[in-house]
Amino acid sequence: METRWLEDFLVLADTGSFTRSAQARHLTQPAFSRRIRALESWVGTELIDRTSYPTTLTAAGEVFREQAVSMLNQIQATRALLQGMKPLPEETLEFAVPHTLSFSFFPKWLTQVEERFGQLACRLQASNVHDALLALVEGGTDLLLCYHHPKKPVELEESRYLGLRIGMERLRPYARCDRQRVPLFSLPGTPEQPIPFLGYAANAYFRLMTELILDTAPAPCHLNLRYETDMAEGLKNMVLEGHGVAFLPQSAVTREVRYGQLAPAAEAGWEVDMEIRLYRSRKPSRPSVEAFWSFLQQRYAPI
Repeated sequence: METRWLEDFLVLADTGSFTRSAQARHLTQPAFSRRIRALESWVGTELIDRTSYPTTLTAAGEVFREQAVSMLNQIQATRALLQGMKPLPEETLEFAVPHTLSFSFFPKWLTQVEERFGQLACRLQASNVHDALLALVEGGTDLLLCYHHPKKPVELEESRYLGLRIGMERLRPYARCDRQRVPLFSLPGTPEQPIPFLGYAANAYFRLMTELILDTAPAPCHLNLRYETDMAEGLKNMVLEGHGVAFLPQSAVTREVRYGQLAPAAEAGWEVDMEIRLYRSRKPSRPSVEAFWSFLQQRYAPI
């Protein structure tokens, strides 16, 4: 039995779709189905009821679902122990957070929360949006912090997860500026002089948000793509060096704008606002998670 079979099974149990699960696991559907069959063969019974749609679990599958989460958590804890890490205290809160939020939003937000709640023991798993989402679905974290936009919603079943709206983020174009705070480049550019553009890689959430902005922009945009990466921090450093324009989250550039290093590279209409949301499973959790969530529910609107 391979641990990836357990991960496949938990994704399928959550989505109820072989097609969506295969996409989430970056596999073809036939390959994904073979791995689920291999798991069932190892267990010795059918875990998936293939006679219904959406796909549901058999009675054995429901039992195995709980065990799969427990097994994965135990495997991860054992690996950490063998690597010389001390086990986390029982009260430690585990957060799965996309890279950009881990840099720009989470530290300040945690400071504000601790001023009222008290000091917290936390462990942060910084990753891309897809992996952060899987961490919650697979039981590898207590809480998921992520962006949300109606055109790119977070696909979590309301019957299984609770959510809170804890903030807002604005994505807009920025460029290095001169001493008068005038940006070196400004959108939309022209066919004769396209703007040097620093973009996000295809698997980045902000790539989708950037495309949404450009699709609804006030004017046609003329860009010359010069650089791609999947992290906003990497683009910000390229912008600071004067390599071009990039769409960056406002919270990530607050200091640079204040000190006159960066400036917005377009007028109003070239931005998108996103919610910052916090999710958890509806299942009862450890006392530390329940106490923290109860505190947050008194201060933030539910989803």
